[in-house]
Amino acid sequence: MDIVGFLKSQFICHLLICYIFIVSGLIINFIQLFTLILWPINKQLFRRINCRLAYCISSQMVMLLEWWSGTDCTLYTDPESYHKYGKENAIVILNHNFEIDFLCGWNFCERFGVLGSSKVLAKKELSYMPIIGWMWYFLEIVFCKRKWEEDRKTVMQKLLNLRDYPENFWFLIHCEGTRFTEQKHQISMQVAEAKGLPKLKYHLLPRTKGFAVTVQCLRNVVSAVYDSTLNFRNNENPTLLGVLNGKKYHADLYVRRIPLEEVPEDEQECSNWLHKLYQEKDAFQEEYYRTGTYPAVPIVPPRRPWTLLNWLFWALLLLYPLFKLLINMVNSGSSLTLASFAFVIVMASVGVRWMIGVTEINKGSTYGNNDNKQKQK
Repeated sequence: MDIVGFLKSQFICHLLICYIFIVSGLIINFIQLFTLILWPINKQLFRRINCRLAYCISSQMVMLLEWWSGTDCTLYTDPESYHKYGKENAIVILNHNFEIDFLCGWNFCERFGVLGSSKVLAKKELSYMPIIGWMWYFLEIVFCKRKWEEDRKTVMQKLLNLRDYPENFWFLIHCEGTRFTEQKHQISMQVAEAKGLPKLKYHLLPRTKGFAVTVQCLRNVVSAVYDSTLNFRNNENPTLLGVLNGKKYHADLYVRRIPLEEVPEDEQECSNWLHKLYQEKDAFQEEYYRTGTYPAVPIVPPRRPWTLLNWLFWALLLLYPLFKLLINMVNSGSSLTLASFAFVIVMASVGVRWMIGVTEINKGSTYGNNDNKQKQK
């Protein structure tokens, strides 16, 4: 196939994948809106339904990673801990170094059956984002403005609401607060030096207050902290656009299960504990860069078929009317109709490119740069 033909076929694949995701996502958001009538009648039923509706959206993203790009995800962990994954509530601490680290976190959830009920601590701006942001609203995701004085009360209330959640859930949290860049790292280490904290080589200084409140509110509900450190082999620099293009990556995820009883209850002691944890994470990163492996047993959790089956269901449901509409438009011969269709395609492409841009490191949040230097926690 020549280059032009390849680019055309790739562009068409992008459009079809994005069409299925956008249209199915908006349909599911619409259905979620109607589930609100269940909240005052049966809150737990509302939650169970929305876990499954949310799975229909998030699993499409995981499908792209697992099946479309064929990315390998090797888990390094203790075999005894492995058998507990998916059978208990947990707080998952993720490093924030890659554009698709959130997607690998979702993949971890999917392999152990908790993708639909997984929770995150997310910035407030994401709640306004169609499809995923709206999906998160119905999942009772904890949103914050990243101004602790304003966030504390809201975050605590949202976390306390999860104490009676009917499904096993993992609460995913990036304690660094923002994605790693060299500029942010330099500023973060200046703060570490000013506070007399040990410097980190591969991470930003963790923000401890959010983690401490999460532990405080979910104690006796959550069984453990899963300290998770993600890396990619051969110095790969994965991107969401690369996944969409079908590029295969090789991910290694090191997970340590730490019983929640080992996390101190006192806020200051909890803060010290988290700083020590990140020093250990830095050491694991150092070892990985030196040896290419982690100090645990490598396990490849089997892929579950549900992400692929869910995507095929939506593809069969949505592609037939699209092709039928396209044929009718071509047969009509109306220039205005064809121009309108082309405009919709272009706008859909621009919209998807914008959503991909949200994940790109060079277009990421400025949180953690100079104007936030004095707020580093």
